[in-house]
Amino acid sequence: MATHVLHPGPSQYSYWFGGVDPLLRVAAGDIVELSTEDCFGGRVTTPDDLPSKVVPFGELNPVTGPIEVIGAEAGDVLAVHFISILPARSHAVSSTFPHFGALTSTRETAMLHDALEERVWFYDIDLDAFTATFRANRSEYTVELPLDPMHGTVGVAPANGEVRLVVTPSTHGGNMDTPEIRAGATLYLPVNVPGGMLSIGDGHARQGEGELCGTGLESAMDTVIAIDLIKDVSLSWPRIENDEFIISTGSVRPLEDAYRISQRDLVGWTSDLTGMDVLDAYQLVSQMGLAPAANVCDPNYTMVAKLPKWTLKDAQAFGGAHSRLRAAADAYRLDGPPRIRATSVARQG
Repeated sequence: MATHVLHPGPSQYSYWFGGVDPLLRVAAGDIVELSTEDCFGGRVTTPDDLPSKVVPFGELNPVTGPIEVIGAEAGDVLAVHFISILPARSHAVSSTFPHFGALTSTRETAMLHDALEERVWFYDIDLDAFTATFRANRSEYTVELPLDPMHGTVGVAPANGEVRLVVTPSTHGGNMDTPEIRAGATLYLPVNVPGGMLSIGDGHARQGEGELCGTGLESAMDTVIAIDLIKDVSLSWPRIENDEFIISTGSVRPLEDAYRISQRDLVGWTSDLTGMDVLDAYQLVSQMGLAPAANVCDPNYTMVAKLPKWTLKDAQAFGGAHSRLRAAADAYRLDGPPRIRATSVARQG
């Protein structure tokens, strides 16, 4: 097991999944310490910097990568465990866009009413208290929000030589914007091309389910991941596992079809893990499943479907990959940088 460091310069960020040369080559079992820029590329530096004026659309959501995993081939599964995700600046930024978000007209949902006003909110980040301060633009209202750092955009190169802008989630992952991709979670992605070509970005210091206004608390991140490779296992859609849940995803429009995709995948996954037939698994998921919205603002919407792992008894997803990666994460924390070690202890407390 080797530890790599990946801190790209401004010209090294990517805006696509697919068609990009790797910045780093790693082996299964390796750990990567990496940095990511916020979705605005760090260009929104004051509340007066309107994103539509300072960030070209094609340069939103820069991602760090790709990371090539040696030996990964089409038909394998890439397991990415998030050891630590920490805001890299003392502030985070959120905004409304004129034609982006769930409660305004967009290019895909055309309306006659005027676009929303574009505004910017700055949040002070306090890593010691693990909070972010919300301040209303037009009143004195303030409230401390708990941090819940996550990555909104994680994915691999699509199949068949396709190149996708990072803002659109699909079967390769991408801009799913689910808060489930937080420290302690393992993300499973289908490998479509040699090396997989993993990229990560769009850090949020926290985000509500659905990402209603189209932005979370957008933040540059210092992130540590452990990577594993599961050979000869097919996967149609990204899946997530943490200590409590197995989680399926679906990204498409309309929202009800994203819901159906995630639920169908969870039912099939449950059937495979327990040996039950599909209708028995359907019944169990119907009674114990959860269905948070991940995003209802991107070019494709994303839904997730969750099932508590205790209902699966002793079944282990992907041969116990999550448990192996958790053990690797624990070993890294014991020897890792003091800031990561201290934050891990604070989170557990």
